Amino acid sequence: MGSLLGRSHGWDRLTVNRGAATVHPLATRSAMRILQSGGNAIDAAISASLVLGVVDGHNSGIGGGCLVLIRRSNGQILAIDGRETAGQAAHEGMFLRDGKADPKLSQDGPLACAVPSQIAAIKHMHTQAGRLPWRELFEDAHKAAFDGAPASKSIGRTIAAEADQLRKYPASKAIYFHADGTPIREGEPWVQKDLASTLQNIADHGAEWFYEGPFAKACADYLESIGGVLTRQDFLAYQPKERAAIRTKYRNYEVIGFPPPSSGGMHIAQMLMMLEPYPVGAWMRSRPDAYYHLLCEAMKRAFADRAHWLGDSDFVDVPQGLLAPEYSVDRMADFLDSRSTDGIEHGWPNGVLEREILSSEPSPGEDRKHTTHLTAADEEGNWVAMTCTVNTSWGCKVTVPGTGVMLNNQMDDFSIAPGTPNAFGLVGSESNAVAPGKRPLSSMSPTIVLDSTGQPVLTAGAAGGPRIINATLQVLLRVLDGGCSVAEALAAPRVHHQWRPDQLLFEDQTGIDSPWAITPETRQRLSAMGHPLKASGALAISQAIHRQGNRLAAAHDPRAQGASES
Repeated sequence: MGSLLGRSHGWDRLTVNRGAATVHPLATRSAMRILQSGGNAIDAAISASLVLGVVDGHNSGIGGGCLVLIRRSNGQILAIDGRETAGQAAHEGMFLRDGKADPKLSQDGPLACAVPSQIAAIKHMHTQAGRLPWRELFEDAHKAAFDGAPASKSIGRTIAAEADQLRKYPASKAIYFHADGTPIREGEPWVQKDLASTLQNIADHGAEWFYEGPFAKACADYLESIGGVLTRQDFLAYQPKERAAIRTKYRNYEVIGFPPPSSGGMHIAQMLMMLEPYPVGAWMRSRPDAYYHLLCEAMKRAFADRAHWLGDSDFVDVPQGLLAPEYSVDRMADFLDSRSTDGIEHGWPNGVLEREILSSEPSPGEDRKHTTHLTAADEEGNWVAMTCTVNTSWGCKVTVPGTGVMLNNQMDDFSIAPGTPNAFGLVGSESNAVAPGKRPLSSMSPTIVLDSTGQPVLTAGAAGGPRIINATLQVLLRVLDGGCSVAEALAAPRVHHQWRPDQLLFEDQTGIDSPWAITPETRQRLSAMGHPLKASGALAISQAIHRQGNRLAAAHDPRAQGASES
């Protein structure tokens, strides 16, 4: 199904004031149905997220978690932390074998999952700001699971890619493969009766059924039987948290980002502060090599800080000095507009003591994409940016028998050992070490931008591991500095640098015929500046909504088979 962007649906085309964008047409359709039925953007986002857990379950689902940024019609900002937590039996050495880290244990199997948290987060969203009855928000997801929906291209591809691990667990094998052992393929009808029953029980009995009742017992009992450590008490103890959003001035705007355990809000803010003194828009349009060079240098500095300083703020002191104006000036003091900066390490915000410096040259984990971002806005001024995940494709590959729920592998987002890269090539420090009840660091970056009057004007976020942060940043820059429409901003090619490895990824097959194409000449100039270049496929998948006057434009990323409607 193609883009639904701009379809009228019976209201004034010039004053469209509600919209939604997701990676799947059924989820976008669900969000718009909720909006047209008297629900608000919060209701729409909840419904869409539940549908995505059914039809796009390799990326997200109720066995995973989410971060949610909401701008309410009264101007209130809610940052709801629905990040998964490690169980009470978790400890720093749980992924070590013979003294060495074994990343396979944190990526696949029963030790890899943290406490699922999406249901708790959407319950909190609904309680705080929803309008429609709780049960109504489950109707579309239940229908998609019970009646079935055609498997998407990405569903077929990721089942095939993870087939060996998925087949290890009987409940996963029963859902993702035919009786003859062949995997579900693109376009085939895909019915998930057990998941439909689980969704119905949560709709009828509330989040308590999931955390205090039958699901928690079934999950804990099964994990114990196959070597896991999560317990019923871990489910009972889970609570979503409201955080204080990160608010950053950028030109004439205020950018609202998500705080730790997300690293996205912190480092988007950092990079915007580093970039603001430079003519970003002018370079974007007339000097693309200078623009991408500047971006790369800001990215390297931010990701070096991420590796050293960031972690769950309930467990570690994340330096607030990272967002001090003088610190951003200091970080860019050695920037040269003609040459890549060698030997970048983390900085030293005011008021912190030295910690161990980590260095590694990991693989960038290019082929294990994950996560989904959705967004919704309504005519009252409620805006939602919501990023959901089970971490890498199909999480830990373990489905709880009788429930249809695939569990996350969020434990891999911790630093399982000093200097050991995770599935995305990211390294970390003691700040992000495993600990009981702790939330792993995340790259999820739901973002909302306010204009000079305090009204929402843009929201964006992305999926794609650490590429989320840089993709979201580039969408913001294309709209705010480049004057692009939101659809143009999403379609423009992107670059990505995450400090380690020292490699500038660029999209060589995106936007080839557009004014924003990364041309061979631009690449030659970047290479001459000292940037090690590597061509890449899609660098994250983003969704966004932009307000121009009284009209909203919703757009989805052309790199995926999504849908947007406004």
